[in-house]
Amino acid sequence: MSGLFDLTLYILALINPISKVFIFSVLLKDNHYRDIRLIAIKSTLIAMAMLLASAAVGNLILHNVFHVDIYSLKIAGGLVLFYFGFQALTKGVFFEVGEQESLEELSIVPLASPMIAGPATITAVISFSPEYGFALTAAAMSLAVLINLSVMLCSRIIGSFLVNHNMMGALIRITGLIVATIAVQMTLAGVQTFLKTI
Repeated sequence: MSGLFDLTLYILALINPISKVFIFSVLLKDNHYRDIRLIAIKSTLIAMAMLLASAAVGNLILHNVFHVDIYSLKIAGGLVLFYFGFQALTKGVFFEVGEQESLEELSIVPLASPMIAGPATITAVISFSPEYGFALTAAAMSLAVLINLSVMLCSRIIGSFLVNHNMMGALIRITGLIVATIAVQMTLAGVQTFLKTI
């Protein structure tokens, strides 16, 4: 995984744009598209700032402040990601939106974090930065986040198509399986690195 394209695809899989289609399709039933568009942009900017900061200083903070190794972060991030993937497989949803939550609250939690800048995505950019360099990591992350934004802005069209063709539930479960698989791989990579230190 040495190129911009590979890194972008990996991060995009962790961000999982299809999970946003379901959320935004629900929100569009009771809110104006203009408000939803602003929420999509706001959550994207917040998530991008979080991920850029993680790529820039995350590794430094982990080692020097918390004395945490990357393999520990990979194991923890993988386990959390597996939970979301398993939930999608069994329930057909990645996140459940509370009826009392405002759009402003949703733009930060769960949209910005953990749905865009989640534990697995943060783990990925922190571990990729020293391995591939900050510039390449930041470029791949930015591309993945912008693609995700495009999907969120087109959620009304994509969601209608998927619902009309009875594909939403199946696609969420397939995506959940992919997410769970990536989670297992991330956890195993962390365990493998840990075993080398023994």
